Amino acid sequence: MRRLTLTFAMLLALLASGPAGATLTIQITGGATGAMPIAVVPFGWQGKAAKAPVDVSKVVRDDLARSGYFAPIGKSQLPAQPTHASDVNFQQWRNAGVDTLVIGRIQQTSENKFELRFHVFDALRGKQVTAYQIPVDRGHLRYSAHHVSDLIYEKLTGKPGAFETRIAYVSVKHQNGSKVYRLMVADADGYDPRAAVTAREPILSPAWSPDGRKLAYVEFVHNRPRIYVQDLATGKRRVVSKREGLNGAPAWSPDGHKLAITLSPQGNADIYILDLKSGKLTQVTHDPGIDTEPSWSPDGKKLAFTSDRGGSPQVYEMTLANHSVQRLTFENGYNASPHWSPDGKSIALVTEQNGKFDIGVLNVKTGSLRVLSDGPRDESPSFAPNGSMIMYASNDGDRGVLATVSFDGGARQRLSGQNEDVQEPAWGPFSASERQQQ
Repeated sequence: MRRLTLTFAMLLALLASGPAGATLTIQITGGATGAMPIAVVPFGWQGKAAKAPVDVSKVVRDDLARSGYFAPIGKSQLPAQPTHASDVNFQQWRNAGVDTLVIGRIQQTSENKFELRFHVFDALRGKQVTAYQIPVDRGHLRYSAHHVSDLIYEKLTGKPGAFETRIAYVSVKHQNGSKVYRLMVADADGYDPRAAVTAREPILSPAWSPDGRKLAYVEFVHNRPRIYVQDLATGKRRVVSKREGLNGAPAWSPDGHKLAITLSPQGNADIYILDLKSGKLTQVTHDPGIDTEPSWSPDGKKLAFTSDRGGSPQVYEMTLANHSVQRLTFENGYNASPHWSPDGKSIALVTEQNGKFDIGVLNVKTGSLRVLSDGPRDESPSFAPNGSMIMYASNDGDRGVLATVSFDGGARQRLSGQNEDVQEPAWGPFSASERQQQ
């Protein structure tokens, strides 16, 4: 069994960002076909209280179910509930149709310290796949549960998990005849939301810095847009653009040193690159059409963006070395809001079909477009940092909600707030500890 020490400095910083909001409620709206049957047995508990502070096994089970790769069986279907490797009867699990088995236990070692242990077994072959022992304090048990999910996901799929990551989104609540806007940061499953900013005017386009320590976003002040960069650990923020006209759609360069933004100082919307250290501003598009919504390729060599230079909004690609531009989308009369996948092979976007706005994925090499959502007003796609899921803004009746869909379109969930609209999602990067393990 491997002993693993977790680093939660960044997560602690995020927790300091402001008061908590209402946890988003998750509803699974579509399951993936061919998902792997897996059993996550309730973890054993040895401690002073009657039960563990966090139901770790439930968090793990829910994480794996949302991924679309796994189909956890219900607790009532478990043929047994072992907590030690020596108690596992593999034939029982094979008879129950379980391919993979996860067991574990939590032991309290002091008032606020715990040892979390878990084993993953291949039930068909009757052998252990992996096992870990994780020291953790009371305040980080839930984060540890997400980390367990990441370890299981990576071991069984060969790809890093993204359950321990964070999301940002905008919450809009009606109070006393007016609207209150809050820029929220939460776990990837919507748990433990914290307000980074509260305002009486719109907040738009949150974007994570590559190290996950800052957010860039647009906030209106006296009906005029400004672009801010905010440090999540300290709450300190600074205005990086408040020029005449548009100030919008900030997108971080992969090295974290620049922002691509949309400005209109001469009345026409173009894309500029802002060096955050020097303040140097470089205009990179010069077309009479509207150019906006830039997205950096993972290697930092290209920008995808939306432009109506061809007569309707479409996605274009610019090579930054020589500013050459080529059109990427040709299907449908409207394609916009590009967001590059982590591997650089695909671009998530909004596409219009028969009056509905859906989320699609464009294969950059072949130009083929797959539609993943069913509208009618889906927008703001954002890839998970492992590329397995896409989060976007949608509607449930007259209320704004967030939704996720797996890259293959099979697994779907909806995340909704209580008495509020939620919109403008941005999926955060891997944490520092996760990046070290890549």
